[in-house]
This record gives sequence, C-alpha cells and structure tokens, in this order.
Amino acid sequence: MKEEISIRDRMYLEMRDKKFFEKVQSYAYEYLQNVFERNVYPTEEALNNLKHFEENLPDDPSNAYEVIELLNKYGAPATVTHVGGRYFGFVNGSVVPAGLAAKSLASYWDQNTAMQVISPVSSKLETVVEKWLTQLFDLSAGTVAGFVSGTSSATFCGLAAARYRLLKRLDWDVNEKGLFNAPKIRIVTSRHAHSTVLKAIGLLGFGKDNIEWVDVDDQGRIIPELVPGLDERTIVVLQAGNVNSGSFDPFEEICEKANAANAWVHIDGAFGLWAGAVDKLKHLTRGIEKANSWAVDGHKTLNTPYDCGIVMCEDKEAIVSALHMTGGYIILSEERDGMFYTPEMSRRARIIELWATMKYLGKKGIEQMVYGLHQRAIQFAEEITKAKGFEVLNDIVFNQVMVSCETDELTERAIKRIQDLRECWVGGSNWNGRKIIRVSVCSWATTPEDITRSVNSFKQALDDINKE
Repeated sequence: MKEEISIRDRMYLEMRDKKFFEKVQSYAYEYLQNVFERNVYPTEEALNNLKHFEENLPDDPSNAYEVIELLNKYGAPATVTHVGGRYFGFVNGSVVPAGLAAKSLASYWDQNTAMQVISPVSSKLETVVEKWLTQLFDLSAGTVAGFVSGTSSATFCGLAAARYRLLKRLDWDVNEKGLFNAPKIRIVTSRHAHSTVLKAIGLLGFGKDNIEWVDVDDQGRIIPELVPGLDERTIVVLQAGNVNSGSFDPFEEICEKANAANAWVHIDGAFGLWAGAVDKLKHLTRGIEKANSWAVDGHKTLNTPYDCGIVMCEDKEAIVSALHMTGGYIILSEERDGMFYTPEMSRRARIIELWATMKYLGKKGIEQMVYGLHQRAIQFAEEITKAKGFEVLNDIVFNQVMVSCETDELTERAIKRIQDLRECWVGGSNWNGRKIIRVSVCSWATTPEDITRSVNSFKQALDDINKE
C-alpha cells in the first residue's frame, strides 16, 4: 500500500514546482491581455458562478492546481476591472506595470517589514522612498513616513501623533496616564471631512460630538473666516481633494493661523496631495508644508497596487511615541526599523511596489500621469455637458466630476442603468441636497477614447430610460 505523503513534504515539492507557478503566471497574463476591453463590472453569469466557492472547509488537502484553476475560472470573471480605463465609481487607481511586477516578485519574497534585521531590503527602500516623498511634496528635511494600508490608517497615525504632542505640551503623557482626566483636546474640521477622519477621531477617543464643525463654500472648501480661534490644544484637519468635488482647502491661510497658535494641522490628502507633484496643479496644495502631518494613498492617484497608504509627520518623536513598541525580543538597528512609524508590527512589504512605481515613473512620469487624470476629467465634463439631460455641478480642479440629471429620481435611475450597461462604472453620492453621479478619474489607462465611450454610455442610459 502506497504511503501517504505528509503535508509538509507535499508543500515542499509544490514550492519547487516551476510548472505550477508558470501556470499561475499564465493566468495572470491572460487576465491582463483582456482587461482593457472586457466589461468593467462582472456579468450576471460571473456573479452567479461565485456559488462554486460555497462549500464546507474540506477535510483533506486539495490539489494546488485545482485550487488555482478554481480561482481563475470563477474568480477572475467576477473581478471589477479597476486596472482598466473606464472605472470611475470610487477613487480607485489602476496599477503601473512596474509596480504590479514588483508586487508579484515581493509576494514570492514574502517579507515582514517590522525591523531592519527581518528585512534589510524593506528597511532600505522605506528610507529611500521617505526621502523621495519629502522632496516631491517640498516638506521639511526631518519629515518621517510610515507605510500603512491606506489613508484610513494614515490619518489615524497622524492624529495619534497630534494627540501625543499636544498632551505632552500640557504635561500629560497619554501613553502612561491614558485619556481619563486628560486635558481636553479640540478638533476643528470642515463639514465635508471624509468619513475616515471621523473614524480616526472616534477610535482615538476624541468623540465625534466634540468636533467643532466649520462650514464650506459651494465647492466644499472650508471657509477660513469661519475657523474658530485656535490654541495649543487644537488639532485642525484639512482636506486635499474633496471626495465629491475634488476641491482643496485653503491651506496657507489656515496653517499660518494654526502655526501662530501652536495648534497641530493634519491634512487628509488621500488622492489630492499628489497634485503637489504637478507644476500646473501645485497651486492647489500651496501651504501644505506648514502642516504637521499628512495622509496620502499610493493606490489612488499614484496607481500603485493595493494596499498602499502613507503617513508623513514632521515631528518624529511624536509619531514614534504615539505608535511606540517595546519588547525584550526586539532587535533594534542603526538603520530604519519600520514598525516605529505604523500601528502594526508585522506588515507586508508594500514599500517594494511603491518604490518600483516611483522609480519607474520618476518626477516627470508622475507629473505626466497625474496631470493626465486632470485632463481626462476636464474632457469628461466638457463632453457630458454637451449631452442633453446632464449637468456638471462642480469646478473641475483635479480629477472629480459631479454630474446630475433634471431630478433626483432620474439621476438614481441613470446610475443604475449605467451600471447595468457595464461599459463604464460609476457610483452615486449627495451634494448640497441633490443626488449626483460621481465620476472619479484615477487610472493611468484612461484614454480620450475611454472618456468618449463612457459619455456615450451615459447618453444611452438616459435614452433607454426615456423609452421606458
């Protein structure tokens, strides 16, 4: 009777099975070959076929080839083509080829970036990219960066650093004493602050009911004249890129006011901060260097693979103290130990594809790609304005376009019909009491032809509705 092979021996053989990994790569190549022309959203058939994953956990090990085949056959058709050029539903970027390849290579390396001793290459690349980002956004030389999953985590880190610093100035060590009986910290932000900012405020114990809200103008920018008096107990949260209109807060004026009061300014720049890397758009981010911390995503405007978020902070002691980590087994290095700049200790090496993307593009490539998103957004607004039945509600300052129909009901029906057509994909939102179609141009792959095809889909959707 043949002796059953142990799972350890089986995995050892499969890890060295070149044909198996070549098969995986062939599926990946096949996907990329079709991604720009296939339907943007999965078909009903593809969605129904997801039932093939519904099963109890098998008792016995499965064949590795069969596992990957199942993913390719029923998983790939059920994906949304963020990589393509006609996905505008959320602020989801595509992926730069070098970044995608680097992520694939890094997956085989499977690095943990907690400490330099665990992954010297990750430590070095984080050091290099930290410098690149500081230079790209014209921030002070002492600015440090933490590489996290996204802006949600980055904003949490920035506000944690702010909480530590402001309380420390008031002779209160939050790490030792906690928040009970701590001096009260004020939070000032606009009524259009992103939901992730509110999440961070809640998680950090500030309490959303304690926010001092400031009204915005018709484009969603915080009105500087309405910002209350600031002091050394205040955290001000500003926005680079309104999630609907794409507008930017007036940083310079408010930062100067905050600096004079010794308040802390955090900028939520999830997708908009990259405007600071473009000469023709740099006016939008004027004054950001006067803030104290910044949050930005690579996986949005920069088009790195998911997940890739960055927190930057000009106060190294504050962010390291806020995210402190200790343990007798920790082996510190004279070089960078990345865990001190993030909430996590163990992290995947997302820095590898971020470095590869920035290295591949360079300053000029980043500028051309980011400005290209702005150009396509302008094109979309111009073409949809000429289409009967649609109205653009915002100034196109960056990559966001807000479109509406004559009534809220018609707008909602148009969104549903556009989604059903699957030629492009958009989502809905609300703006000043009106339902809107929210168009976020975030993919380097979006061509002028993609925009025209998408606008034609809008037209067809409205024509279909009018014929009903």
